[in-house]
Amino acid sequence: MKKRALAMLLCLMTAVSALLSGCSAQAGDLMSGVEENPVSADAALDGANAGLVTDFGVRLFQESFGGGENTLISPLSVLCALAMTANGARGETLAQMEAALGLPVEELNQYLHAYTNALPSAKKTKLDMANAIWFKDAESFTVEQDFLQANADWYGAGLYKAPFDAGTCKDINDWVKKRTGGMINGILDEISPSAVMYLVNALAFDAEWEEVYKKSQLQDGVFTREDGVRQDAELMYSTEYRYLEDDHAAGFLKYYAGERYAFAALLPEEGLSVADYAAGLTGEHLHGLLSGARTEEVWAAIPAFESDCRVELNDALQAMGMTDAFDPAADFSGIGSSTDGNIFIGQALHRTYISVDAKGTRAAAATLVGMDTGAAAPAEPKTVYLNRPFLYMLIDCQAHVPIFLGAVTDVGT
Repeated sequence: MKKRALAMLLCLMTAVSALLSGCSAQAGDLMSGVEENPVSADAALDGANAGLVTDFGVRLFQESFGGGENTLISPLSVLCALAMTANGARGETLAQMEAALGLPVEELNQYLHAYTNALPSAKKTKLDMANAIWFKDAESFTVEQDFLQANADWYGAGLYKAPFDAGTCKDINDWVKKRTGGMINGILDEISPSAVMYLVNALAFDAEWEEVYKKSQLQDGVFTREDGVRQDAELMYSTEYRYLEDDHAAGFLKYYAGERYAFAALLPEEGLSVADYAAGLTGEHLHGLLSGARTEEVWAAIPAFESDCRVELNDALQAMGMTDAFDPAADFSGIGSSTDGNIFIGQALHRTYISVDAKGTRAAAATLVGMDTGAAAPAEPKTVYLNRPFLYMLIDCQAHVPIFLGAVTDVGT
């Protein structure tokens, strides 16, 4: 696959003691003397910052989606991992990261802290998030205490000092597997010889539909790909009451239990590819579309599907203007220093998983940033059957932002 999107990781929550319990004896606790300080959570969840995640997500999706493959990203997961990294950036490297992320890092810390702490998790709608940072145990690498403090304060990150060998790789992958409920087995194939730090976020979403599909609502059907290939699919039929529409697409919201989260779908008009529709989106437009959902009866059909995506985000993030961060001459002096060379981002990995069926949705994302050294109702109901390629999101219905954003172009297994 040219670029396979995954969804992301995420930040927040989870007490340090809980994080430490999942790591082997190889990892040393760097939280000694670094306690989470009280921080203000007054950042507005509405207003100017409300479209932040949506705007970043649209731009990242546009750079990640090649059009031919199923794609899924978690904008919030990637945003949190990069924001943690940005706490150690300086000079032009920081300026480029802030431009790509959408806010100055001080404001971004406050916004993400307030927003992620406001996201609810309930019995039938579980949303679990966590952060961790691994540091290389080497005399050549020195970490700045202010950097550790910032990420302890804003992101509750577990901090581990480790030898950066095969055992450390297993520790990181085991941590990701545990924090995503087993949906993502791991994210890292091996420890890079030049790596000195890994910043990792993990997110797990597990929710039942507000109205679970009955057996009578499940029917065998056909999904037609953009190249005309017809695929057998199980279609799940229902009547929904929140309608989405713009000049080139129609869609709907289907709520999860409690109605704080929803599955949002947008089906481009006949003759318009998902890639072309997505290319014309802006964060402002999508945020307005989601917040302006109309109360109308919609005859809807969703194909049952499962997707597992993995992608390197290096190219996408550089295309968004974050070029210096990946250059060996980057300025991450706020993270620390190494006698082996300058510190820069060597890897930005994102992995996602989603399963949508008659009962509900399970989705997970993991994001890893590796720091290297070196140089009014109508007369008739609307009808939106997702029996051809479509755009979809798992959204927070209060802030109207996508926690996951993806496209289904193929339902084959």
